[in-house]
Amino acid sequence: MAEYKLEVTTGDMTNAGTSDYIFVTLIGAEGESERTELDNYGIDFTAGKVRTYTVKSKASLGKLLLVKVEKDPLFFLLDDEWFCRKIVVTTPEKEVILFPCNRWVSKGELVELRGGKAMKVFEEEHPLLIEHRKKELTLATCLYRWAINVPGLPHMNNFLTNSMLPDEIRFSWSKTLEVDYTTVASFAEFTFKGMTGSTEDWENIEDIKKVFLSHTTPTAEYVTEHWKEDEFYGYQFLNGSNPNVIQRCLKLPSNFPVTEEMVKPFLQKGSSLKKEMEKGNIFLSDYKRMDGLPTRVQNGEPLPLTAGLGLFYMNPENKLMPIAIQLYQQPSEQNPIFLPSDSESDWMLAKLFLKNADAILHEAIYHLMNTHYLAEGFTVATVRSFPAIHPLYKLLIPHFRYTLQVITDGRPKLIGAKGALSKCSLGTEGLNEIMRRALSGMTYSSLCLPEDIAARGLESVPNFYYRDDGLKLWSIINSFVKAMVEHYYPSDSEVRKDSELQAWINEIYIHSFLANKNSGIPTSFQTVEELIKFITMVIFRVTAKHASVNNGQYDYSWIPSCPLMTRKAPPKTKGQSSMKTLFETMPNVGETAIFLAMALLLTYKYTDVVPMGSYPVERFDEPAPKKIIKEFQEKLSQLSEAIEKRNSKLALPYIYLDPALMENSTAI
Repeated sequence: MAEYKLEVTTGDMTNAGTSDYIFVTLIGAEGESERTELDNYGIDFTAGKVRTYTVKSKASLGKLLLVKVEKDPLFFLLDDEWFCRKIVVTTPEKEVILFPCNRWVSKGELVELRGGKAMKVFEEEHPLLIEHRKKELTLATCLYRWAINVPGLPHMNNFLTNSMLPDEIRFSWSKTLEVDYTTVASFAEFTFKGMTGSTEDWENIEDIKKVFLSHTTPTAEYVTEHWKEDEFYGYQFLNGSNPNVIQRCLKLPSNFPVTEEMVKPFLQKGSSLKKEMEKGNIFLSDYKRMDGLPTRVQNGEPLPLTAGLGLFYMNPENKLMPIAIQLYQQPSEQNPIFLPSDSESDWMLAKLFLKNADAILHEAIYHLMNTHYLAEGFTVATVRSFPAIHPLYKLLIPHFRYTLQVITDGRPKLIGAKGALSKCSLGTEGLNEIMRRALSGMTYSSLCLPEDIAARGLESVPNFYYRDDGLKLWSIINSFVKAMVEHYYPSDSEVRKDSELQAWINEIYIHSFLANKNSGIPTSFQTVEELIKFITMVIFRVTAKHASVNNGQYDYSWIPSCPLMTRKAPPKTKGQSSMKTLFETMPNVGETAIFLAMALLLTYKYTDVVPMGSYPVERFDEPAPKKIIKEFQEKLSQLSEAIEKRNSKLALPYIYLDPALMENSTAI
């Protein structure tokens, strides 16, 4: 008689346990066990608990291939779903094998678990496992399908509502409650304060400050006190929520006729614009891709939108200062170039309009499309192309936790007809169009941080914490991915003959990048090096990149300096504005409530968080990948300590790329 010891782990989420009957059958290369009920004294399957059982067989089953799990209801009661985390089997030969499950098991359902080391498709030998692999992918491709929401944008998943999503990829019960509470609480608060639905203009800055007091953060407090200062204004383009547009300027665009005389007072004494450009001290933020976009109609009129240009100077004190702003692309007498020497209200308005363009570009492109839409595509391609035993599935799937629910829930709430972001200057139609423009021009290199920084000429800019922390994170992730990939793909030939891998990248190329050859996105992988780079980009994008554009949204949502909409066109001549003009231009009280509620929901610190580099769900069964993960975590911890030490010396700490403060996936 052969005895197999089973350690069965029930998930620790709410309602994960069950009182139903659970049966297992062990399937080996030389036979299978009898269908055995898992039954000990007392309650067997309680949330978060591990119970041990024995399954007997007349003889050894040989190499253990599969564990078949079945569930029958208790006394014909309603189905009591069970979340099985994993089953660990110790064979008579003392081999310990992990069989990950990580899914809900329903009444009458038969689940076959695959265990052992990660396997690529061409390594399979046993006919039963080959068939199991095919069956798993067939079911996955039927369940997860591609759909087109807006032509010209990345394809989406096929689930129209969260209730349609498979239970195992949905939010936990606690996160669902917290998200719902945050949504209701913010609405109730703004209603109580008389903000919801109000069409009144703001009358003074102090009234706006009162709104932020109930949801204060150290950075938000700093912003409300320093928002007028040019030094802080320039800082935002490097270390705010959108450090993605500014670039070094070696030659002025022909449509931005800034003269030496205009900016000479704002440069180092005795210097000139030409000299400072030669030194690499002049920078440009150009929003030309927003030119000509349709805007939202309000009160019968289209809202104004300026596709401006901002010129910045890195002064001898290493402070990035705005020195010239032009609010439309085509120069004319009615499109003056605003300067720091203009009246306070004129200069404030110019900065506000430039930040309006920056804020919309940030939300639509760098946040929504370049992280959420791409993360969605990476997720769908992964679950369709890789079975759970594939090493790249095991590597990638922890970084896609909650991704599909976030985007399925967020798409209508953000850019649907009644979505919060659709209330910005562009509206839904304009948002979709700017994303179409961005996707058509998107390049692989722009998604890879080291190449993006180099292309924008920002390698040596001082006090650029987004770059400093981001490049270190990229390097750590790349080192981690390199070790993992080289362990499972020791040669280029193994990359080329992995048909599941090739199907994965082809799906991403077609559905996320719409088969755009000019993007540079690979259609296949030929070398280990190519694979390492792409997976580094994927993991960086769904963790660090998302954190950099998401986590500071509320911190930098101070309406007078960073509005998502403007109601009044900028002045065509200087000297015609006042502070009253500023309040008439920025969002009114009710519109402010909409944008603040959105920022609060997207940056709320939920308790159900898996920090960067944490892998609480065990998937790898071999010592080598476990060792690689541990080394990865140690490097992330060291970086976190270094960032914390640096931040302790800064008046305004940069925290958004601290591994300890970011999630392991695009989970909100």
